[in-house]
Amino acid sequence: MREFIGGADVISRAAIHAGCNFFAGYPITPATPILIQMLRELPKNGGIAIQAEDEIAALGFCIGAAMTGKRVMTATSGPGISLYSENIGLAIMGEVPMVIVNCQRMGPATGGATTAAHGDIQFMRWGTSGGYPVIVLAPASTLDSYKFTMKAFDLAEQFRVPVFLAVDKELIYSRTTVDIHDYQDVKITERRTAPEGINYQPYQIKKASDIPLFSPFGGSHIVRFTTSSHNQSGYLTKEPEELDALNKHLSAKIDNHTDKICLTEFDNQDGAEILIICYGITSTSARVAVTAARKSGIKVSLLVIYTLWPIPEVDIITASKGVKRIILPELNQGQYLREVQRITPDFVEITGIHRFDGGLISPEQILIQGKII
Repeated sequence: MREFIGGADVISRAAIHAGCNFFAGYPITPATPILIQMLRELPKNGGIAIQAEDEIAALGFCIGAAMTGKRVMTATSGPGISLYSENIGLAIMGEVPMVIVNCQRMGPATGGATTAAHGDIQFMRWGTSGGYPVIVLAPASTLDSYKFTMKAFDLAEQFRVPVFLAVDKELIYSRTTVDIHDYQDVKITERRTAPEGINYQPYQIKKASDIPLFSPFGGSHIVRFTTSSHNQSGYLTKEPEELDALNKHLSAKIDNHTDKICLTEFDNQDGAEILIICYGITSTSARVAVTAARKSGIKVSLLVIYTLWPIPEVDIITASKGVKRIILPELNQGQYLREVQRITPDFVEITGIHRFDGGLISPEQILIQGKII
């Protein structure tokens, strides 16, 4: 059986199937269809959906709900992420599990509200103070959106972090035919909670990469939650040893688990001297370009990146072995290109193909501008 469905519907459905029981958002193009769908469907499934008074309140609602034990999601676009910034920092500091869907549109500022772009790639990574690592997943298709929405919830629960789902206007508004048997469910890790009767410390860990046990507000333990640097008991501190331990932990719990977080797809062709690296909706054109090149007798490999942050360095380096040229198409001015340049060998030529006029990159652009044919 097949259905004709759009990206917003798929993301909303996946969130509910992942156990999302709280959503808060504020209308903003192109994320509004997710808000509407969650307002319509989540209460039917025993959850709570709220249209907040603004983006700041929306993320604040989500943080509060998550800390009471809810599984939460919000959706916005670039200007909303700007307003989310301070609360994203709070979610990182307080180790709050949540999913943030960023439906990208062209910036800066209000920019092009109905214009496709991947302009927030660096913004999601560096958009809050402190510079601590975040997790950003990037579906490449409507069908991918189902799987990676669920995966976002899984990672959020595993590592007690906000996880971004980076999509774009075209993916949200486009409708496509999908075989319902092709949807891939992802098992969601259950939040590890503290047992009753223990001397609970909200942020107690043994080593830096550990994830502290969770205890919801209103439960059997005293829970301290603060936006400030704190010790394992949740008290504010300026002790150098405690600060060092906290800040190392906020990095290590992601950086030391990249094997579980970094997701890619490598279509390798033996003897290929050209590698196309892509992410997001541009991956569709890249796949078509690879097929056309191979039909012409040109050997080309393809690496689709689903985890933008942390960077899947091992996968990129592995895919680059034996390659003389890398081609990276992006709907921006080369935001991910600089990351690939940083980790690939100096002798590999890297060509960025950029488009930021509202149009999508075509297979022909990749083949011609990439000098494949």
